[in-house]
Amino acid sequence: MIKSIFTDFRTALIVVIISISTIVIAYSFKYLSERYIKKRTLTNHIDPTSYVFARKVITAVIYLIGISFALVQIPEMKIVGHSLLAGAGILSLIAGLASQQALSNIMSGFLIVMFKPFKINFHLSDRVQEIKNENQKWIVKTLKGKEFLTPNIVIAGGVGSFEPRKFPTKNCEKFEGKSVLYSIKDKSIFKDKSVVIFGGGDSALDWAIELSKNSKVTLVHRRDEFRGAQSSVEKLKELQKDKKIDVFTKYSIKDVKGNESIESVEIKNEDGESKTISTNYVLGFFGLIMQLGPILEWGLNIDKKTIPVNTENFETNKKGIFAIGDICSYPGKLKLILSGFHEGALAARGCFKYARPNEKYRFEFTTASKNVKDRLGIKE
Repeated sequence: MIKSIFTDFRTALIVVIISISTIVIAYSFKYLSERYIKKRTLTNHIDPTSYVFARKVITAVIYLIGISFALVQIPEMKIVGHSLLAGAGILSLIAGLASQQALSNIMSGFLIVMFKPFKINFHLSDRVQEIKNENQKWIVKTLKGKEFLTPNIVIAGGVGSFEPRKFPTKNCEKFEGKSVLYSIKDKSIFKDKSVVIFGGGDSALDWAIELSKNSKVTLVHRRDEFRGAQSSVEKLKELQKDKKIDVFTKYSIKDVKGNESIESVEIKNEDGESKTISTNYVLGFFGLIMQLGPILEWGLNIDKKTIPVNTENFETNKKGIFAIGDICSYPGKLKLILSGFHEGALAARGCFKYARPNEKYRFEFTTASKNVKDRLGIKE
């Protein structure tokens, strides 16, 4: 009897410890993930829907696993516990599919570590603007003025570059990157300044609320209703009531004025009525559009915003220019990560004949080639 009581007490104690641990882990994950989602949303203007959904599913998985382990400790409930663990596995798969963007970032970091032994140079925050063929070589020029000479070009541009929708007013162009902005990298520059924000989605609302803490903020939207989260809309109305934010609905931008930087912005409504607002910065949050950009000017065959290639080596209609990933098209194309690796391998083999025309191509396996192992730093 004493042994039975001791066993029951030990089981109860284990269940209590598992329950408390589960609650602590779940709340810690919820707190940290909410901070991460908020930071990502404000900094990069990313739609938080998939992240929020993934957070909720993962939180549910944590609780489900905790409950399952607790039930497994009780002999009469072992079958139920194992069933719940199976359900947790299915929910984990759903969370993985819902957070593809986060997983792709992890994969990118992993690949960068893999590339390190090959001494690849990365040029970030830049874009290829122009290419020119000269003496069977390609001259590649970037937006920042860098220039490269290469026998091969591999285009792995995804579905194109996502660029912000811009103001239709031509005068805004000369102020872009200075006092007309479509994204925010450092919010401290707006401290004690006047800011006019255009837009009615989550990014516009979130930044209007955030910047109102240290800046004079005016929000302008061309519609009467906002498309952002209801909680943000309610917060905006509260700040408007407290006169911390000025809001103009059914208005759009008409013109901007200033010399070195913007001094004022003129807005108009549907009836043609205009208002002039003094400001230091104008921010536009109208979402993103997909653009192929300068690629359209390189003389490549383009079909529905993709580049047709041959499936032997994924070369385009231009010798020495290859396309892989979502940007290339061919019969039976599947937009999968696995397909991208296959396309990249064949394109690399195709590049070899242009890069080293006098050398014989030798295919070597990582597991068997001493040269490849030495390069990767693998010790036998």
